[in-house]
Amino acid sequence: MNPTSSLSRGIFTGMDKKTISRDGTSLAYHRTGQGPVVVLVSGAMSTGATVAPLAAALSDRFSTVVYDRRGRGESGDTMPYAVEREVEDLAAVLDAVGGDAALYGISSGGALALRAAASGLPVRRLAVYEPPFDVREGREQERAAYSDALTSALAQGRRGDAVELFLRVTGLAEQMIVSARESPMWPGLEAVAPTLAYDDAVMGDGLVPRDLLASIGVPVLAVAGGASPDRMREAARQVAQAAPEGTYRVLEGQTHAVEPEMLAPVLAEFYGA
Repeated sequence: MNPTSSLSRGIFTGMDKKTISRDGTSLAYHRTGQGPVVVLVSGAMSTGATVAPLAAALSDRFSTVVYDRRGRGESGDTMPYAVEREVEDLAAVLDAVGGDAALYGISSGGALALRAAASGLPVRRLAVYEPPFDVREGREQERAAYSDALTSALAQGRRGDAVELFLRVTGLAEQMIVSARESPMWPGLEAVAPTLAYDDAVMGDGLVPRDLLASIGVPVLAVAGGASPDRMREAARQVAQAAPEGTYRVLEGQTHAVEPEMLAPVLAEFYGA
């Protein structure tokens, strides 16, 4: 969730290009490296800079593209929001960088990438890391309560409370949430808090979208960390199982905060480098 984490690598220097989505929204992106194009899609509470370290790790074999999803970083936003608009955003980025590409999405960005591939965008291959679909029984009421509370907090301008809701739902301990509120990163989290509703919409009912996955006509790699909770691995396994050309991989020792140097070789093999 740290949008400046990539700056220490000396490669990502900020979004330096713009394209326009179908509804007129300005989208900022950055491209580096040479070779087949790979577009990386960030998850909740993140900007394109968050996945820039992975883009850098892939850039010796691929032309990697990171972008700020609408409402984040240097990209614009247009109301009302709809998941279809975010798919159109990704289509605009693909068009700007050559017309087709491989995709990578982490967390809810993976769920968005799956929707984009199912919609028929020109995607050659798609890899996702721990899309947070809920595979546990009887969670419908809890998910609905989160959506309602999030909508209320954002409607009342309580961005900090919205961030807290999200952090709790991800399982962060209360003391860590208190510490986060007091940290220098908190204003940046509040800045993108409205987009939590976007990621909530992308996740749909929160369950693995088997019918949608069954319509994806390209190879799908679903990856999870060996040190992540069992439910994250099971969700990735079910994604791979539901996709006609799905493959499931576990990266031993990795958590949801996967290390780019561990993930990059797996992605490079899957993308064909």
